[in-house]
This record gives sequence, structure tokens and C-alpha cells, in this order.
Amino acid sequence: MIKGFPSTMNDDYQLNLWKIMDYAAKVHYDTEIVSYRNLQGGKIHNLSYKEVYDRIKRISNALESLGIKAGDRIAVLGWNDHRYFESYFSITGLGAVMLQLNQRLHLNDLDYILKHSEAKALLFDESLADIAKPLIKNNKLEFSILMSDDPSKVDVDIKGKLYNYEDLIKSFSPKKNYEEIDEKSAATACYTSGTTGKPKGVYYSHRSLILHGWSINTVMNIKPDDTFAAIVPLFHANGWGAHIAATMMGAKLVFPGRYTPESLANILLKEEVSVAAGAPAILIPLLEVLRKFDPKPKFNNLRFVSGATEPPLALMLQLKEFGINITHAYGATETTPLVTANLPKKKIKLLKEEEQIENARKQGLPVFGVEVKITDPAGNELPWDGKSIGELLIKGPWVAKQYYNDERSKEQFIDNWWKSGDAATIDPNGYVKIVDRIKDLIKSGGEWISSIDLENYLMAHPAVLEASVVGVPHPKWEERPIALVVLREEYKNKDFKELENLLKDHLSKRFAKWQIPDKIFFVNEIPKSSTGKFDKKTIRNLYKDALSK
Repeated sequence: MIKGFPSTMNDDYQLNLWKIMDYAAKVHYDTEIVSYRNLQGGKIHNLSYKEVYDRIKRISNALESLGIKAGDRIAVLGWNDHRYFESYFSITGLGAVMLQLNQRLHLNDLDYILKHSEAKALLFDESLADIAKPLIKNNKLEFSILMSDDPSKVDVDIKGKLYNYEDLIKSFSPKKNYEEIDEKSAATACYTSGTTGKPKGVYYSHRSLILHGWSINTVMNIKPDDTFAAIVPLFHANGWGAHIAATMMGAKLVFPGRYTPESLANILLKEEVSVAAGAPAILIPLLEVLRKFDPKPKFNNLRFVSGATEPPLALMLQLKEFGINITHAYGATETTPLVTANLPKKKIKLLKEEEQIENARKQGLPVFGVEVKITDPAGNELPWDGKSIGELLIKGPWVAKQYYNDERSKEQFIDNWWKSGDAATIDPNGYVKIVDRIKDLIKSGGEWISSIDLENYLMAHPAVLEASVVGVPHPKWEERPIALVVLREEYKNKDFKELENLLKDHLSKRFAKWQIPDKIFFVNEIPKSSTGKFDKKTIRNLYKDALSK
């Protein structure tokens, strides 16, 4: 590293999460924060940035009185509501770490996370008490805090010290002067929910979260007059960091709490949400609800970032009819998560419409601050020609360089590059296209087949609600693709054999005969992981003998 002439800038100024809320409470003090808790045993709360910041400082004072100090890990189990949001600042403002628990994980995995992180305390929502009880029983926590609108109505028989969140709010002062924290200190932590092995811990620094928040806003373009809905579960890679970016800009915040597709659609319309983010697993049922509305609703250009899995092109086009405009982005727990966003260059906008549509299927351009490359199995870097397929490697200021206290770091990190496990191409314009997970690529007769491309084209057919494609053993070709399809309601009474032929004919418009799935199975539900992605390991195991004869 070259060391040059000293600058005259205040380069020692520390980027701390609490400063975001301190700013918002001063500059945007009366901007609204709406928290929907009506589907988790509570009510709808209408607060302001100033009121929420007062609550944050009260909880910080309470946690300090209970012995919490810098470096302690405090677990939080809850939904996207104002109390979860407050925890982002009340815990981290003390220099402690907010350990975010995914309630969809198996109890054994949650127990492992608490033990691995050596968590000192647990905050939990009243609706998740049945998950919290065994965790508290099996771990040596110093105390627990119940988050509820009316604790007197909650029957919680828990061993050890238990406090009520709102009682602590009432008992402690809002006077609090936060100290500067070393920006390289961990502020939050998420554990990946891989399909093999125990969850892996990623600990995000104050610096990384703030730099990432600024970067998110280059994609979402949030302004103070926007209304942002925090739809992505906040425990999923920090809710994609969008709520942090929205708070930086002083936008109105809407937390939908525990929601259904129906309640979410109504919240988005009622609150006139203008910017949000979410995975296709959220967008697909949301679209189905919107299709049933009469009269047809129309958003005023709802800007929606979608990732986790590639949003099918048909989904994006159908949502556009309702005034929802999708920006395709890509990332992971290890990357905080933003890596790429599909923002069209001027030269892309000058292409023919079908070429623009084809480009929209790509994950997009790397955002500034993140470096990407693709490599072959030997580690050799491959060209950006849009054809060469290699593993995508990523590094940057908000990308992990290792897992916490985990030997598996050696397998997934090399010279500060994170090995994503995604097979990708990068075209000459810099657009990244994820072809598949390396483990999900189908090798049939020596040729590679992308399950993602097949899935997305299947979901472009009006009969298909969801589709997942996997490779299963074949006596002649090593592997062959099969598809699992969930039909839309109006097609469920049709003849399945006719539908299978119809869908294969549909695929033949885009794919060669040898790429088309040998069989299409019509199912009521496709197995999914705790993050809402298709659980292809389970699917492969369930259908491993589908083509054995």
C-alpha cells in the first residue's frame, strides 16, 4: 500500500449507526414512522423520527443498566416493526452487536447461533414466544425482554429474568449522549442459512453498513418525500440495508409487521408507498392478490428492487401494469447484500426493445465499491465476454473477508475475495448474469443446462404460478432436468398431460430439445428454504428416482 502526503480532512471521523438516527431525529423530526402490529397481537402505531429516537435512547439506558457493554451480543427475534427497527440503534449505539435471528430456521440452528455467538440476552416478539421459550431454557442468557403492545395479555412462563420492553421505555430517561464507536467494530450479525452444515456468522461493521446504505441509495434513489416500506425481513442480510438508506434520507417509514399478501397489498396502497424491496417469493403472491382487486389498483410509480432469486421477466412486465417498476439486483448475506443492480446504460436504452428486455434479465452492473471477477475451477480469471461461465468472486468494503470463528472460511475466501458459489458470465458492458448456482447447474451428456433460465421461461406462461427445475440422475445422460410447477387457480382443473405438452411446446420456442425437462410434475407447493428460495437439495432428494427407469 502506498502512503502519500497527509490530507487535511477529518479522516478520523467515525461512521456510527446511531448518528443516522440522531440526524433523522433533528432534521426530519416530524416525519412519520408507521408500524403495523395488528397481525401479531398488537395495533397500528403512528410515530415520528423524534419519538422513535427518544424510545431508542430509553432502551439504550435500560440495556446499560442491565449490564450490557460494548462487544456484547444481543439477540433479537421479531418481525418488521418499530421495536425491531429501534433495536438497530439502541443496541448498536452502546457498541454491542445486534444478533438478528431468522425465526424460520430450525430450533436446533437457532440454538447453535446463540451458543456460537455467546449471546448475552434475547429480545423477542410476543407472537414468537413459543420459539423463544426453549432458546431461553437451553442457553445461559442473563435476561430476556418481551416486545409487546400489552404484556399483561401475554402468558409467558419463562425461566430467568424477564423484562417488558414498554415498561423499560417508561422507566428510563431519553437523555443519552452516545459515544463515538470505532467504526470497524461489529454492529449487527446475521447467520447464513445454508443447505448444508451449521449456519455461518457474518458480523457487519458500522462502517460497512453506512457505506452500504449510501450505495443502496444510488440504486433506490430515495428522497425525503418518499414513503419506504420495509418488506424484506430485517433479519435477511440486514433487510438489504434499505431501511438504513431510507432513514439516512428522512423518508417516511412503513413497517408492515407480520403480514399476508392481502394485508401487504392493502398497506402499500393505503400508505401510498413509493419505494420498497423484496424477493420474487413476495412479489408472486402479491401479484396474485392485485389481479383479484376490482377496480384494478394502480400505484404511482412504485420503485421496487427485487433480488434473492432472479425475478422472472413475465413477473416484472405484469407488475408494471399495476405501476410497480422492478429493478433487478443481486447480493448475499456475505455482501450486506448489494453487489449489482440492473441500471440501463444509455447504449442499452438505444437497443431494440427485445434486446433491452433480454438485458433486463441480467443481475446488472457492479455498484461502485464492489469488485467482481469470474474464475474457472483452477482459479484463472475469465474474460468479460458474456459467454465464459465461471464462479463469481466478490470483494469490497461491505463484503465479508471471513466467517466468525468458523473453519469453513478457508473454503470460501481467498485473498479477501468471497467465493459466491454462483456460476456467472460478465458481458463486455459489465453486466453480470447469474447462470445458476454451481451446485444446481445441470450437466446432461456433457452439456450444461441452466435451471434458472428454464424456470423463468416456464413462469412466463400464463398457466404457471411457480416453477423449479433440477437435475436428477439419468441412466444414459448422467443428469436430465425435471420441473416442478404450481399452476394458477384457473388451470388446476385442466388435463395435466395436455398441460405438460403445452409447457414443453412453450419451452421449445426458446430452448433446444435436449435442454427441455424430461418430465413436468404438477404440485400444490414447491419446497422452499428458510429464506424463501427453492430448496433444490430437498427437491433433488424427493425426485432422485424420477428418471431411473
